[in-house]
Amino acid sequence: MKCPLPNFLAALALALTALTASAAARADFDAELLAIQTRWADANYSPPGDAKEAAFDRLIADAAAFTAQNPGRAEPLIWEGIVLSTAAGVKGGLGALGLAKDSRAKLEAALKIDPKALQGSAYTSLGTLYHKVPGFPVGFGSDKKAKEYLEKSLAINPDGIDPNYFYGEFLFDEDDYSGAKKHLEKALQAAPRPSRRSADEGRRKEVRALLARIPAK
Repeated sequence: MKCPLPNFLAALALALTALTASAAARADFDAELLAIQTRWADANYSPPGDAKEAAFDRLIADAAAFTAQNPGRAEPLIWEGIVLSTAAGVKGGLGALGLAKDSRAKLEAALKIDPKALQGSAYTSLGTLYHKVPGFPVGFGSDKKAKEYLEKSLAINPDGIDPNYFYGEFLFDEDDYSGAKKHLEKALQAAPRPSRRSADEGRRKEVRALLARIPAK
């Protein structure tokens, strides 16, 4: 039996409404994610001081709220982890290890949801954490785990600016200067991210600064 035209039109209208609502929700999610990414870049590459710490305090709270509003999504967890780990470096002192541990928990939770989210950024950030946090008995740092996670991030995003920079930084600290130079130069060749120009600009400055520290041979 054929569906009467009025019923068909009503069902079509409902479907279109649902699609429109879904598209709007996705646009809102993307806009909020980009806002956090942009604020992170602005705070991260600003001069050190009380204003920088205050910016990260606000960003920590807003990133946590974004995660709470989007349960089951890996992207907010990744960026909450990135914000927490960066704040740990900014604040230093006794509170830094607690922030680093919170960051690790968020990033590990993101991996359980989607290891490839944001081109493997959870692996990149975990590798950086394990590289920079002091080892036992002070903290949980581990060069072995740092290398493992950073190589996983490169396997997912081999041409990305961030995985190449952080792996290059790791190799530099391991005195593998030729390997470091290779990945740092590759980071400079990464395709620009139009929506994240300030982050790209700041990262490239870091890449060039580290390249300048590689001993001449």
